[in-house]
Amino acid sequence: MPRFWIPTIAVCCLQLALSTVAGADSAAEKYVDDALPYMYQSCESVVAEASGDDDYIDKVIRSLVAVSLYNRDVDTSWFTISDDEKTALHDKFVEALQSGCEADKKGLLAGVIDQAVAKALAGKLPK
Repeated sequence: MPRFWIPTIAVCCLQLALSTVAGADSAAEKYVDDALPYMYQSCESVVAEASGDDDYIDKVIRSLVAVSLYNRDVDTSWFTISDDEKTALHDKFVEALQSGCEADKKGLLAGVIDQAVAKALAGKLPK
């Protein structure tokens, strides 16, 4: 039973922290509002809840990626890259996401996505 309570408390703390950030500006509020319903999802539960609907999984991942990018102060206008570079960035993200979910199917998807974003962007952000 203790394993159940730790993620439950962590999710509440994360939601509270994100909602506090959301008060700071309207962009953050939109990102958090869009992602909030999915913050409790694990890699396993999002697939089960989707029941084969790939669009649902895409929506969840995009919402959580938006929060991760916002929290990292990433401005997508920094990236004027070729289609090949975009594909490479996408592939790096997908590989890290798959690896993270395979390592812990019951882990919070938001955390796995945040780590995948960090890996994909490693060395790509301006200093």
